Amino acid sequence: MSIKRIPGTARGRCKTVEHNGFVWTVATGRGDTVAEQTKGALAAIDANLEEVGTDRHHIVEVLVYLSDMSTKAEMDAVWCAWIPDDGWPCRACVGTDLAPGDRVEIKVTAVK
Repeated sequence: MSIKRIPGTARGRCKTVEHNGFVWTVATGRGDTVAEQTKGALAAIDANLEEVGTDRHHIVEVLVYLSDMSTKAEMDAVWCAWIPDDGWPCRACVGTDLAPGDRVEIKVTAVK
C-alpha cells in the first residue's frame, strides 16, 4: 500500500496525502478578513487537488474551522460561490482557536 505525502511549509505535517483513491488536503489563507482568508484557502485547495490529479468536483467531505463562528455567513458567501452547484459535499463548520492571525482553516477529503 503506497501513501503519497506532499509536504507543505509547516514542519511536522503534509499539505496533502493521497492513498487508495482518496485525497486529504488542508489550507489556510492570508488576509485581514474571513472572506480574504477563505478565498486564499480555497485557491490553495484548488492547487493542492490539481497537484494530485483531482479537483473541487470530487470533494466528498469538508471541515471548516473558524476562529469566530459569527463570521460563518462571510465564509459561506465565498464558499458557495466557489463550490460547484452539482458537487456540494458533506460539510461541517467548527468554532475553535486557530494559529495567531488565522481566521479560517479548511480541511478537504476528495476522491480521484
